Amino acid sequence: MTQLAQHLTAFLPEHLSRERRASVHTCDAYAYSFQLLVTFAARRLSKRPCLLQIEDIDVPMILAFLEHIEETRGN
Repeated sequence: MTQLAQHLTAFLPEHLSRERRASVHTCDAYAYSFQLLVTFAARRLSKRPCLLQIEDIDVPMILAFLEHIEETRGN
């Protein structure tokens, strides 16, 4: 498991639900958003999602992702 996967796996149940006391719906929304981001980054970098590293999710990638979801999903 990459560091990115480890951090995401820990963030959702540990930080959001336990430390921040976020609702199940909030945790689900975060999980779905991360799923969209990871899928987008993997396609753009021609990598399998499980091989993405933290360094792959940089500012240009996030900006491209935000532009993508704005254009394709109307977000």
